[in-house]
Amino acid sequence: MVKKISLIVALFMLVQTLIAPAAQVSNAASGGMTKYRVYQNDKAIKEFVKEADAIYYAKQFSYSHVEHISDRKWLWDNFPKFKVYQNGTSNSKLDFRTYEEALKVAKTLTNVHIRDLNTVGWKYASFPKFQLFQGDKTQAKWSFLTLDDAKKEAKKWGNAHIIDLNTNKWVWDNLTAAQIKAQSSAKAVYQLTVNDQPAPNTKPYSFLKNAISASEKIANSKVVNTASNQVVHSNVPSFEVKQNGKLVKSFVGLDSAVKLAKTLANTEIVKDGGILWSSMPYLNVFQGDKKIKTFHTLAPALTYAKSFANSSIQTIDGRSLWSNVKVLQILGWNGSSNTSTILSHVSNTQGLSIDSPSWFELTAADGSLKDMSDPSIVKTLKDKGILVTPLLHNGFNRKMTTEFLKNEQAKTKFITTLVNRLVELGVYGLNIDFEEVAGADRAAYTDFVKKLTAAAHVKKLKVSIDLPRGSVSWNHLTAYDHKAIGSIVDTVIIMAYDEHWKGGDKAGSVAGLKWVEEGIKQYLDYGIPRNKIMLGIPFYVREWRIDTSGKLVDNRALLMKDLPKLIADTKAVSTFDAEAGQYKYSYQKDGYTHVFWAETHDTVLARIKLAKKYDLAGIAAWRLGYEDAELWTKILQAK
Repeated sequence: MVKKISLIVALFMLVQTLIAPAAQVSNAASGGMTKYRVYQNDKAIKEFVKEADAIYYAKQFSYSHVEHISDRKWLWDNFPKFKVYQNGTSNSKLDFRTYEEALKVAKTLTNVHIRDLNTVGWKYASFPKFQLFQGDKTQAKWSFLTLDDAKKEAKKWGNAHIIDLNTNKWVWDNLTAAQIKAQSSAKAVYQLTVNDQPAPNTKPYSFLKNAISASEKIANSKVVNTASNQVVHSNVPSFEVKQNGKLVKSFVGLDSAVKLAKTLANTEIVKDGGILWSSMPYLNVFQGDKKIKTFHTLAPALTYAKSFANSSIQTIDGRSLWSNVKVLQILGWNGSSNTSTILSHVSNTQGLSIDSPSWFELTAADGSLKDMSDPSIVKTLKDKGILVTPLLHNGFNRKMTTEFLKNEQAKTKFITTLVNRLVELGVYGLNIDFEEVAGADRAAYTDFVKKLTAAAHVKKLKVSIDLPRGSVSWNHLTAYDHKAIGSIVDTVIIMAYDEHWKGGDKAGSVAGLKWVEEGIKQYLDYGIPRNKIMLGIPFYVREWRIDTSGKLVDNRALLMKDLPKLIADTKAVSTFDAEAGQYKYSYQKDGYTHVFWAETHDTVLARIKLAKKYDLAGIAAWRLGYEDAELWTKILQAK
């Protein structure tokens, strides 16, 4: 990994280490490290250093909340407390924080109720109790809360009658004696039906009131005007009381349905698909796709959900409010042991899961270990909810590594010293990054990884290892037995970069997307489980210098965060390279053509998309400090 850093950057880091050794800054404050995360629904959207800033930002969004990152303590939310339903349905525009706000809107609507989301039934309800008719006809606006209101409207009309909607009975009319006589002697057109067939042992009626009165004695009956073929009255129960989704009983009137529903748990009153009354808890806790418990209030739902892996809290409407369902793990390498550098790197991130400082190095064949660790960083990052897996490297010294792997005593000493120090530090695990290992040492290196991992596992430490993307056509000739190593360690990180590398003779992308995807497939073909694989992604590119004859002269590494300024300063021209999935830039300077394939926010997100497509454990970024801060907002949202 370290060889990916340019010589200049490496020297700069060395000077930094000499000027400000870890011991001198071990108590450095975490500075601008974020502590608070804003969510909308169950999706993280941004992180902040100060709680007040997080809350201020969260207020811009509906269904947002703020958590303390390290322990996911719920600190603030703007979730609605009251919900307005019209005709049994609602939407997010009818969600309110206060009852006063909900009531103000509800009073402008008809067939409406307000639910206090923390309890059962109605906080407020306004359903019509009386319906006005003129003969067979009625209108939506002729629904009334009181009989007096219905009568007041009826005075404007002749031949009017009123039905009590709870009893379904004719309770008032303004028919004159002459109208009653005329209607009673008219042609009999009112037929009682059941299931759309004439009711047995019945005859048509001339006077509507008589037909309605007769229908009261026949369950599930309707009164049909055979002349117009219209249903003018119905005794079919339309208010269904359901318990846990199963029908208990149906009623003609809402009040009777509510009376029964109140005696039962987990009930709903349903009409025409709308839920008019409910005692169903508003919050459901799921583990995976299985509902495991319900709650009326958020606090106990959170406590319960946190006791399960892969759990979520959803509203009865299906909105997910909180989740600990597996998300991509995000590892960042520091490429440095300097404490202030590491803290600066981390403070620039959002959503970082694991930090990997370069703390340990094999320095001699006798198993000598160089330890540059700082315990204060472990505590600082742990308080932020970030795990630490220090990087162990071999200085990329092939000859020394070969001699070390031959020496059983040296390996035992090295492993014991390293594991004991990891335990003292209280870290999560170790990241192994041995590079430039001789192909002839394939079996010996695998054996070393096996012994180191076994010793780490005894102490409950996790082990990850960095392996080159390589190629299935020649990986068997290298020191890295992907299949065997993949069965030993906890995590394998694909170093899916350096497709075109510093010592190469061809200009190209550091990590074209098609090349990366093919590498993922090859690792899966080795039999390494998806949940063990993390995809390494580059925060750097390589710029190639080409002379007028088309000959490659040299190349240099460029940091991702420096590209926008370089493009602007040089007026570089871009073309899209479909094979790489990146924009290729070129510009002229001092008689040479300079070309590079840009790493951008979009290409990083495309790499994350690949990790998700193949259901990998996560991504690992080489390296922190090469990127701009805004990228992390997008990574947080994408993970």
